[in-house]
Amino acid sequence: MSHSANPSPRRFTTGAPLTGRIAVPGDKSISHRSLMFGALAVGRTTARGLLEGEDVMATAAAVRAMGAGVERADDGTWTIDGVGVGGLLQPQTALDMGNSGTSTRLLMGLVASHGITATFTGDVSLSKRPMGRVIEPLSLMGADFTASPGGRLPLTMRGAHPTVPIEYRLPVASAQVKSAVLLAGLNTPGITTVIEPVATRDHTERMLTGFGADLTVEEVDGERVIRIRGEVELKPQDIVVPGDPSSAAFFVTAALLVPGSDLIVANVGLNPTRAALFDVLRAMGGYIEELDRRDVGGEPVADLRVRHSALTGIEVDPAIAPSMIDEFPILFVAASMASGRTVTSGLDELRVKESDRLSAMAAALTAAGARIEEREDGLVIEGTGGEPISGTAGAPVTTHLDHRIAMSMAVAGLVSRDGVEIDDTSPIATSFPTFEALLTEAMA
Repeated sequence: MSHSANPSPRRFTTGAPLTGRIAVPGDKSISHRSLMFGALAVGRTTARGLLEGEDVMATAAAVRAMGAGVERADDGTWTIDGVGVGGLLQPQTALDMGNSGTSTRLLMGLVASHGITATFTGDVSLSKRPMGRVIEPLSLMGADFTASPGGRLPLTMRGAHPTVPIEYRLPVASAQVKSAVLLAGLNTPGITTVIEPVATRDHTERMLTGFGADLTVEEVDGERVIRIRGEVELKPQDIVVPGDPSSAAFFVTAALLVPGSDLIVANVGLNPTRAALFDVLRAMGGYIEELDRRDVGGEPVADLRVRHSALTGIEVDPAIAPSMIDEFPILFVAASMASGRTVTSGLDELRVKESDRLSAMAAALTAAGARIEEREDGLVIEGTGGEPISGTAGAPVTTHLDHRIAMSMAVAGLVSRDGVEIDDTSPIATSFPTFEALLTEAMA
């Protein structure tokens, strides 16, 4: 069982319907990349709406340690003064990644093509997560690694200059591995190619293109082939970060499940490689209406109006798993309240997230009274048909220092008879520091 140094337990109970209009924090994936790509551009990039959670702040601290100027103005606008592609400097101390796997893997890609040495450290949870999937392709490009057993943190890497361009087929669908290779390719002479058998979130491709990278994407025999030409100057950008669909997911699901709810979640990013949860919830009968759909910085955005709905269990197509991989914990909560059976499969990736999310969610929801069958690659859930789950009477559910499990079980508490107590809310700050305050606001 995992605990933080100062756990912050809390019981979440039924309350008022979710109504009014709220805005969730900026998209975490886009926030990370705004800082990294801004650090490699020549000139000043600005970013508004940046998610100021611990994960993104770890990225800000790391690029600052490698020479970029990163400042926050009083109005919340961030400025990033870049060093140019190839201009990262040797950090003087270890780069503390906290709990952020995205920061770690993408920054490893950046460092790989610079002639510098960097040591990556992280918290207890991150230090359990394997980095081998990134180490393998970056080693092929010439970077050298000294990692802890199992390819874990802390690890020290020595970048290569020049690196060698490679053609790399992803053995497992992973936006982080893809992005790490493309970022290494930015400062590599020639053309670096990544082949994706299954499409994953494409923020890196969209945003690098916006910054002026020479990048192409084409479909070949059902696979995505992404090529990047190295040693191209990136141009600074003015970025408005859309609301994070992974954060919106908790409020959308809560509004579907809590009777009487009618909520607008404003400015939600609807990148098709990220927003499949909303399609799945609609397929289950959820009322989710898109208002004022628009394009912001190459990313589709809309305001979502969500109303309480009777959901029906479905079999979720495993092919869409990569485009909602972080949203399965909250989908499991929705399925627990649906009529009939929901079947999920193809979710092996969830076993190597901040925690083993399949086992952790199966245990947490079972403890709260849901009917769950855990399989090797997914969960089968028999829903209550809209009746409240019982909740937890004894020991609190264990979140394993995983922010998404904590928030998912908080939503489960809203639709339980006795409430759900979770062992620690403090990990929520890694991705969504205002979650509890926003929940209170929506139910006021």
